[in-house]
Amino acid sequence: MSLKTKIVYPIAKLLSKKVERDALNALQCQEKIRRRLVRTAKGTTFGKDHQFAAIKSYEDFKQRVPLADYEALKPYIDRINAGQSDVLWKGKPQYYAKTSGTTSGAKYIPLTKESVPNHFGTARNAVFHYVATTGKADFMDGKMMFLSGSPSLEVHYNIPTGRLSGISNHLIPGWLKKSQMPSYATNCIEDWEAKLDQIVLETVNEDMRMISGIPPWVQMYYERLLEYTGKKTVLEVFPNFSLFVYGGVNYEPYRAKLEALVGAKIPSVETYPASEGFLAFQDRQDDAALLLNVNSGIFFEFVPLSETEKEQPKRLSLGEIELGEQYAVILNTNAGLWGYKIGDTVEFVSKNPYRIKVTGRVKHFISTFGEHVIGKEVETAILEVAAMNGTQIIEFTVAPQVHPLDQRLPYHEWFVAFDAIPNDLEAFAEAVDLKMQEQNVYYKDLIDGKVLQTLKIRPLQKEAFRNYMKSIGKLGGQNKVPRLSDNRNIAKELEQYIIK
Repeated sequence: MSLKTKIVYPIAKLLSKKVERDALNALQCQEKIRRRLVRTAKGTTFGKDHQFAAIKSYEDFKQRVPLADYEALKPYIDRINAGQSDVLWKGKPQYYAKTSGTTSGAKYIPLTKESVPNHFGTARNAVFHYVATTGKADFMDGKMMFLSGSPSLEVHYNIPTGRLSGISNHLIPGWLKKSQMPSYATNCIEDWEAKLDQIVLETVNEDMRMISGIPPWVQMYYERLLEYTGKKTVLEVFPNFSLFVYGGVNYEPYRAKLEALVGAKIPSVETYPASEGFLAFQDRQDDAALLLNVNSGIFFEFVPLSETEKEQPKRLSLGEIELGEQYAVILNTNAGLWGYKIGDTVEFVSKNPYRIKVTGRVKHFISTFGEHVIGKEVETAILEVAAMNGTQIIEFTVAPQVHPLDQRLPYHEWFVAFDAIPNDLEAFAEAVDLKMQEQNVYYKDLIDGKVLQTLKIRPLQKEAFRNYMKSIGKLGGQNKVPRLSDNRNIAKELEQYIIK
């Protein structure tokens, strides 16, 4: 054990004990955070507008804090941009995390002095908890890769602004920077493919032990690395590679391919970071569920998925949730986000402590005919069938086909890039359809009632999704392909890659 790991290990044990202690006192932690948030922000513009001084209970909180998306909070962001202080939170934001995806273009999510520790501190806790619970810390004696967005920040209304992963680069402590890869200059390269080539050149001769990033982009790095070296597996290049940290998308569609590229199953830790807050992380190696981050400046609320379209949906605190139900996640944070609809859906798999599985996006679903198919269902269906058939999936997305050219019944159209197309694609599609019917009774009723015909799979060229993401300027970084859409915008772009 090196001097570094000797120093780190007792610190990891202390942090790990705190993680476990907080997890077992989740409801008390959440109530303290709610009270602290309200008390701290009652003098802000938002706090005055919503009578924070009169909030004494969670019922009061729900009555005075409306559910909001970015558009609803944007007038307050505009006040911050105009130079005002104490608007959503005391003082001014320390950073803006820039994201995309709203009707008004880019979103500028505030990060404050109080909220910044939530992001870096939770990432540290996730890794240190792994060290404390497994006793494995040797990865810290080598190089550690963080595949992220550019750390180069612009100034937006006098506030440093950039992608969250880029901002995180500025929060890494000095002792870790010595082990961090790639270099700052390489990380600043905007063109993803050029950046990837440079990362390969910088890392190929290093003692790489930990790699962190979104699975599809890590896969591209592995492939470029093996192409450059002529080796068959990543472990031939990096024999001490021993920890993979990932987040952003479900790992399962990529697991088989990544493990084949690596040459073995490497221990991994899943994280659930977002620009709005670091929500959860995997705390046990024998369980894929994620431990909710209950004591890090976020007061969580949950709206049952069936209520999300209602004008006055039911809002639940953590103590009111039920296992096995689908919930939209609502955040109240020490960055000044109030009643904020992050857009993700989760399912609780345990209460003591509170662990979740991310099941999809509120807006990423298909309900053209009332079926309300969600991301978890399509991923489960195709991955289970692929596993049974020994098939590897590179990437996929699903869209409704309402008006087939042959004027037959409508159907769900699956666009799938296979590593190798199944010999009997029709039988594969039939098996996936049956899995969908097992999971979603509404979908089954539509098939049985002859409202829909069974799903169709369109095999795509292997590079289809990468070419599509490149065409829209979202190749690499934290960008990802939606698993499903209630429209055909993505489907129309992918039709050119169908293998006839």
